[in-house]
Amino acid sequence: MFKLSEIKELIKLVDQTSIHELEIENEGVKLAIRKPGRTEVVNVQTPQIAHTYVPSAAPAVPAVQTAAPQPEAKPAAADTSHLHRITSPMVGTFYRAPSPEAPSFVNVGDRVNEKTVVCILEAMKLMNPLEAEVKGEIVEILVENGQLVEFGQPLFLVKPE
Repeated sequence: MFKLSEIKELIKLVDQTSIHELEIENEGVKLAIRKPGRTEVVNVQTPQIAHTYVPSAAPAVPAVQTAAPQPEAKPAAADTSHLHRITSPMVGTFYRAPSPEAPSFVNVGDRVNEKTVVCILEAMKLMNPLEAEVKGEIVEILVENGQLVEFGQPLFLVKPE
């Protein structure tokens, strides 16, 4: 059975994230939270028209030339396929340290092992430590301190040993 305070906290978390739907089952009771009015954005590109034929009998209308919009050049992303991703096991708030005045659990360049706590995820007023699950070196921290994270969202990249 869900407590009203837990339901309110879940609604608040869903409202503050990009999640549009959340379903949870606890002790045979199902809870579904859905955001109303989901809007999807669709990008449509027009085909490139090199020349437009204007018949000689038609009124004098200039030919129109249009070009398809060019996609923005994105910098080449580094190959991260060899890196281990530490992902969030839940929806919650990401904290790099146990308290605001304490040092971060880990920083880029730090060596970790399977049991090293790398962050805390707060969900429904519970602080959940997250362990590295792999031995290696922290290469990148992908989220900001205090940021809301989603289930499965990558948090850290680790170069495994």
